Amino acid sequence: MPDKFSPEIRSKIMSHIRSKNTKPELNVRRFLWHMKFRYRIHYKIDCGEKIVKPDIAFPKDKIAIFVDGCFWHGCPKCYKEPKSNVEFWRNKINRNRNRDKLDDELLRNCNWKVIRIWEHSILENFEETMEWLVHEILSFRKKVN
Repeated sequence: MPDKFSPEIRSKIMSHIRSKNTKPELNVRRFLWHMKFRYRIHYKIDCGEKIVKPDIAFPKDKIAIFVDGCFWHGCPKCYKEPKSNVEFWRNKINRNRNRDKLDDELLRNCNWKVIRIWEHSILENFEETMEWLVHEILSFRKKVN
């Protein structure tokens, strides 16, 4: 199915999509800050073969948090393949998934705790998701300290 927008309009639409500081990410950061957690954003972690930049990081505790958009990261619950330019999007989402797996593996090999949160869990049940997140952070801190 052909795109219903011209290449120029599609380009303009796509240029407005954020890769950092998305609304779900900002909501998580606001919550953590309100709960007195102090963190770094887009902190560069040198994992040897590549630099990994989680959305939120606790460098002292070696905790990396990623807030994954359901479309861009191919959420098993929400992802629906676009009807136009199917091959491009299939490859794009697969590359993103593979990069996520590699980043997780590299971080774990460097003794980092990796936490991934799906966008839909933040939008559908923010309080429960944040309760789970705080529990994950605190329980990992206890193991390390």
